[in-house]
Amino acid sequence: MNIKALNGFKDILPGEVELWQRLEALARDIFARFNFSEIRLPILEKTDLFARAIGESTDIVEKEMYTFVDKQVTMRPEATASLLRAYIEHGLHVQKPVQRLFTIGPMFRHERPQKGRLRQFHQMDAEVLGSASPRVDAEMMAMGAMLLAELGLSVSLEMNSLGCPVCRPGFRTSLLAFLDDRHQALCDDCKRRSSTNPLRVLDCKNPKCREQVLEAPSLLEHLCADCADHLSGVQEGLEQLGVQYSLNKFMVRGLDYYTRTTFEFITGDLGAQAAVGAGGRYDGLIEQLGGPRVPGIGFALGMERLVLLLQQQEAELAASGVDLLVAGLGEQSSRYGFGLTHALRTGGMRVVMDFEGRSLKSQMKQAGKLGVPYVLILGENELVKGKAVLRNMATQEQQDILLQDEATTVQTLVTLISA
Repeated sequence: MNIKALNGFKDILPGEVELWQRLEALARDIFARFNFSEIRLPILEKTDLFARAIGESTDIVEKEMYTFVDKQVTMRPEATASLLRAYIEHGLHVQKPVQRLFTIGPMFRHERPQKGRLRQFHQMDAEVLGSASPRVDAEMMAMGAMLLAELGLSVSLEMNSLGCPVCRPGFRTSLLAFLDDRHQALCDDCKRRSSTNPLRVLDCKNPKCREQVLEAPSLLEHLCADCADHLSGVQEGLEQLGVQYSLNKFMVRGLDYYTRTTFEFITGDLGAQAAVGAGGRYDGLIEQLGGPRVPGIGFALGMERLVLLLQQQEAELAASGVDLLVAGLGEQSSRYGFGLTHALRTGGMRVVMDFEGRSLKSQMKQAGKLGVPYVLILGENELVKGKAVLRNMATQEQQDILLQDEATTVQTLVTLISA
């Protein structure tokens, strides 16, 4: 029986793992620059947490969650709700009025797998809890933009304001009247959403629905004075930090908890899956989940999509991180190379060696596949003469290395390869 991974669940293999590690390392570095602390969260939560936080009428809760019905627990479909549950449960607001937290890990949604979208997927999630300042909104977008820029990725930032409980009802009334006139032209999902969650109609990807809402009323035209001031403060902050952005009145996001600022990082290089990250403000959610009346804002970046972009742009990925391949030709040379390899590793170098007795040609080919910068060639004749050949794989230049005592040979190789 040939057992394969489940549909939508993917192995991350050597050669690709290194890129994930690079991505995580850079994210941790940038989060540290902005004074964020890591929090690690469980994968299983009570189902009611996500129903209350995300919204019972959202696609995620209605159709996409992996729920164990008999136990009423769910594999987390996103990180914010779990992070807020931990924040409330452990009284983190008492320890520090403004918390800056991040988490990295797998999420789970039952949806159609496609490029950059899996049923088990990974996100980097960052949240600021306890500040309503529009400068925090601008700073969060600037942090996401900085991470993507340092990865060498070209993306655009789009943002919108979803208002607040004061100004949203007026917009909802106007939007419902607009959609009612076009109800029959909408897709089946949008017909249902138009009564349960009309904002989501604006975000539909169906081309016919997008045509119907081109002239839809904009929330930006219905903002109360406080929300308009907040939006203005966010824009001023982005401009001060030199972050390029555009306003998108159709951006509503798929989660019910957002208020005021919402944003997405968009790429044109992944087809229909254009967003590589998104987030927004959720000032009433912590209180809604039983916590204090504390504002919050956060965003998540999809790691699978970032990896795809890095692969497409041929960023430094595949180099295995190996410093040297030791190629022993013959039993005596392989025996000597075996001990030398261990000594080099003890000295801090990343070294690989072939133990299968392959030809020099085969071993050089392996070095090329691994992206190894240097190969140390140990032949039987050279070994008798007390020397080996060090080849630079980039320039194809070779030089003789005297095989003296082990410590001296290690130091010589470390010096040459590190230069």
